[in-house]
Amino acid sequence: MTETLDQNYARAGYHARQTWGKRPVVLLVDFAQAYFDPASPLYGGEGCAQARDHAIELVAAARATGTPVIWTEVRYTPGGADGGVFFRKAPVLTCFVGSNPLGDLVPGLERLPSEIMVTKQYPSAFFGTSLAATLTAMGADTVLLGGLSTSGCVRATCVDCMSHGFITLVVSDACGDRADGPHQANLFDMSAKYADLVTTSEAAEYLSNTKSTTSQGVTP
Repeated sequence: MTETLDQNYARAGYHARQTWGKRPVVLLVDFAQAYFDPASPLYGGEGCAQARDHAIELVAAARATGTPVIWTEVRYTPGGADGGVFFRKAPVLTCFVGSNPLGDLVPGLERLPSEIMVTKQYPSAFFGTSLAATLTAMGADTVLLGGLSTSGCVRATCVDCMSHGFITLVVSDACGDRADGPHQANLFDMSAKYADLVTTSEAAEYLSNTKSTTSQGVTP
């Protein structure tokens, strides 16, 4: 008899839960206005709107417990030379050239002066940036990850986060995509191999229990 996918994954030991650390950081990837403006070619609809609403709750929980919050944005020089092959492969990235307001954080998710913004040109928040060194200097051991889009920059960041040695928790309802199929498929795959999935409420409870002592590393 042919085994089901769930049976196959269980036999392989996929979806194993990790022991979460005691020094968490919240990392929010690319909550740009480009995903929320209906006139934008990156408009993500209801899936992105729901992720934003849960991310607002996640940020509030992080700040209430003293947990560092790190943001990412995508920005390119005119012409996109610093985006290389990625910029040429995905022309929609012209939304993020220069100071285009489509690259700004969506209203409702405002960065505090004490919170770090990582500017990137590629899908992963770790590629070509100082993020890994920053997290290490903070003493972080666990990253709670949310953002846009699930199948793109969130997944790429998740894989690199795990690869750099950080326990990775993907806050599933604080991630969004333009379609539910890619969203669910990538959540499933990240859970199987790279991260644990948690809801915003579960993340808030974890943060409350840890009362993070992770260092911000910056002056408010």
